[in-house]
Order: sequence, then structure tokens, then C-alpha cells
Amino acid sequence: WGDHLLPSYQMLRALQAARSIVSKGTRARRLVIHTFGVCSAATMATVAEAKTATVKPGTVKLALCQILCGEDKKKNIETARSAVEGACANGAELVILPECWNSPYDTSAFPVYCEPIPTAAADLTEELNPSTSFLVNIAKEKKIWLIGGSIPEKDQDGNVFNTCIIVNPDGEIVAKHRKVHLFDIDVPGKITFKESDTLSPGNSSTTFKTPYGTIGVAICYDIRFPELSMLMRSQGASLLVFPGAFNMTTGPAHWELLQRARAVDNQCFVAAVSPARNPESSYQAWGHSTVVSPWGKVLATTEHEPATVYAEVDLSEVEEVRQGIPVSKQKRGDLYALNG
Repeated sequence: WGDHLLPSYQMLRALQAARSIVSKGTRARRLVIHTFGVCSAATMATVAEAKTATVKPGTVKLALCQILCGEDKKKNIETARSAVEGACANGAELVILPECWNSPYDTSAFPVYCEPIPTAAADLTEELNPSTSFLVNIAKEKKIWLIGGSIPEKDQDGNVFNTCIIVNPDGEIVAKHRKVHLFDIDVPGKITFKESDTLSPGNSSTTFKTPYGTIGVAICYDIRFPELSMLMRSQGASLLVFPGAFNMTTGPAHWELLQRARAVDNQCFVAAVSPARNPESSYQAWGHSTVVSPWGKVLATTEHEPATVYAEVDLSEVEEVRQGIPVSKQKRGDLYALNG
């Protein structure tokens, strides 16, 4: 980045910055929400880094695309395309899709909707990798950072993973996160779900560098395990992103609570992106995509319908919070430690 930026990209960023100027002293500009009907809008220490990014924490405009996901894969891709295009039209610089946006959230669907995800964008084909090809192409076309929610991924051995890729404005795949903790639960009388029936777990944490700061990514159930978020913070993350699909049992009880907990625990911003609730689906997503500040304050959120949630966040605020309450320097290494 820096001197290596293309002139066209510099011009685009400058235009977006001009649209985003606000009065001095405003650290987290909050809450602009457009529904689509109104405005289209391998160890645990592994760190994936964007190839040329220089980390200088600063302001970035987030767009959380809470889209409706159904059984038609091609339609899901077009829905995602419309959402990303709408977000870009509103000046978003970092766009985030939800968990399992290209398929129904169902264990029987994962092996059917899965596709291979090559390491390099140059190896993609529309036929074999339609979802990933879309993510790479639109990130490059719109010159944005794109956190691609998650899709079912099939590896060369036939294993299926719940996988998120991150694409930079040059259309390069700079990181990939495979869901580490599989959603296997049984709440009597309410919900039983077992991802491990068809999915395999990932085995690494994922962070990547951007011009705005270092960002960590995990998926849905991963948020319940504070050690993973702590590890991403130790790798420099000032924003944690969780594509997720909590349900009508766990969502009302824990969705916002867990986001605020991880934000306060790690003194960082948290963004969690859900699919919209589909009344025709057997699995009912909670929705309520949300952005939370390092103080645990909800900066932006929505309900369960299709919507895009916008928030401008200043990642440099993270360091001020960490200096003011220096818990990272006050840990008792003689009593406990995080390995990773």
C-alpha cells in the first residue's frame, strides 16, 4: 500500500473519504441502515497477512450485508452481488457478508452446495468456483476489502468446511478462515443441530492486515470461545468480524451479549453479520447484524429483515482504550497463559 497504490484506487479512496468527513472528535460515526427495498444497498498461531498492506489504524466505513439466503445458489449469488453493489454505492470500504450466504444453513445442504476454494484467485473458474469467483471479481471491480461471509468448501480429500475468504481491492485472496468450533448443540425442547454430521473443523486462527488496521475473522459458534478472540487480539487485531447465523433460541439470549463481551474482553471493535430471516427455511436465523465499540456500546444494528448496516469506525480508538485500561499489561502470567 502507501506508494504502491494505483492512482485510480487513490482517487476512489479520496472521493469516499470526502463523503465521510464529519466534525472533529467523533470517533465512531454510527448507524446508517438501508433496507434493500429502500436503498439497494496450520497451527493456532497462523497469521494470514495482506501482501502489501501497511497497518496505520484509522477510520473505515463498514457495510454489513444482511441478505436473504434460499435454495437457489445462483439467486443467492445475485442477491449478494446486489447487496455489495449497494454498499459500495454508499461509500463502504470494508464489506461483510453473512455465514452460509450461498446455501441453506442445513447439514444436508453443505455437501450439495460446497465448492473448492483455490489458494490463488488465478486458479478460479466460474464453473467450479462460482461463489468464490463472484467474491474475487466484485472486490476487484469495486476496489473494496471484502470479507466473504462463509460458504461450504470442499477440499481435495472430500472434507467439507464452513469457510470464509477475505479479498483485497486487487482481487487477491489474502486470508481464509475455516470455522474452528463446529455448532453441535442440543437444547431440550428447542433446538438440536450438529454441524459435525457433514462438516470438518478448521485448525487455525485468522488475522490479516489492511490500511486501517489488523482484522481478525472467525465464524458464528467461534465467538463463544473467548480464547480464540484473545489469540486474534494478541496477533494485533483491533476489529473482530464474525459472520454468523444464530437462531431463534440462542439469538435473543446471546447474540448481542457475546459481541459486547468479546469487544470488552479484547478492547476492540466487533462486527457480526447474520443472514436475514427466511420464513421458508427450516432454520430460522435471528438476524440483528451489529457493530459494537471497544467499550461494549452498540454502534449500529437492525432487525431480522434484509438490510445493510453501516458504521464508520476509527480503529485508532482501540489503542486509547487499551492504554486507559491496560489489562494486557496486567495479566498474571504466573497464574495463567494463552498458548498459541
